[in-house]
Amino acid sequence: QVQLVESGGGLVQAGGSLRLSCAASGRTFRSYVMGWFRQAPGKEREFVAAISWSGDMTRYADSVKGRFTISRDNAKNTVYLQMNSLKPEDTAVYYCAARRSWVVTTIHWLSEYDYWGQGTQVTVSS
Repeated sequence: QVQLVESGGGLVQAGGSLRLSCAASGRTFRSYVMGWFRQAPGKEREFVAAISWSGDMTRYADSVKGRFTISRDNAKNTVYLQMNSLKPEDTAVYYCAARRSWVVTTIHWLSEYDYWGQGTQVTVSS
């Protein structure tokens, strides 16, 4: 069982930056692949980024490549999402999630993630 708690959301102007954090409970954090997803009002939840157990592999949605960076600190049981050059279309509730396996072809599938946080709101004003 893994419990995930996101933090770091807020209101920011377009072009600004935010860093989201996701703290995980338990001593098995390093056994999980971690992902970030987001859900805008009236839209489906979508994949943002994922990072492998040791952090040596990452994947990003095309919409955030070059602007967002996912990282993790296994000693702190925490995964981060650094978001730069934010746009109004980045406005959403951001969720972190955990899964056991790294499969490139399914890394963006919500159904493959076993544990989810409660989400943190990010609002980007124009």
